[in-house]
Amino acid sequence: MLVDDHAIVREGYRSLLQKQDRLRVVAEAGNGADAYRVYKEARPDLVIMDLSMPGIGGVEAIRRIRQWDKSARVLVFTMHQSAAYAVQAIKAGARGFVTKSNPPDALLRAITEVMAGRIALSPDIDHELAINRLADEPSAIDALSPREFEILRMLLAEKSVDEIANTLHISVKTAANTRYQIRTKLGVASDIELVRLALRQRIIAAEDMGG
Repeated sequence: MLVDDHAIVREGYRSLLQKQDRLRVVAEAGNGADAYRVYKEARPDLVIMDLSMPGIGGVEAIRRIRQWDKSARVLVFTMHQSAAYAVQAIKAGARGFVTKSNPPDALLRAITEVMAGRIALSPDIDHELAINRLADEPSAIDALSPREFEILRMLLAEKSVDEIANTLHISVKTAANTRYQIRTKLGVASDIELVRLALRQRIIAAEDMGG
């Protein structure tokens, strides 16, 4: 099953995967909420999941799918080259993480690895994770739960507490409490400090801030 908010990108994956023996695309979704719903209908052997999508993002979608099906195999395929995203995706239950800057055969190799029950990381993410482990200041973001990370991602996208509550089907009070917990865990007092931290930890890039 392919999950990506760009139809043209899904088309590209599909043509790559259908050329392989023993691989068939049985379902597609364009956002995290649909991914969860379609997964339950299609019951695919493997999900190839993007992370940045409108509404519910990939980390939250992985968390929900794995909650519903403990044996679900999810391989992340994303533009994000940040160790924090990889840590959160794997905490949520992903079995692999490949960035879109890799050649197509890296994705195919990762599919084989994940289907064989192994964890698959593209070399650039392996490198990022090694640097993250050796850093003087390990990523504070790693301390967040996948659900907290999803709410952080929405806060950074300038979503209000009401919008977050609505998207995730939680109460406004829960969303506000989680925002407080995130700030406490990350040791920041304001949204501006949160943005600065996210830039430092490469959760967001400076170009994302351009309005």
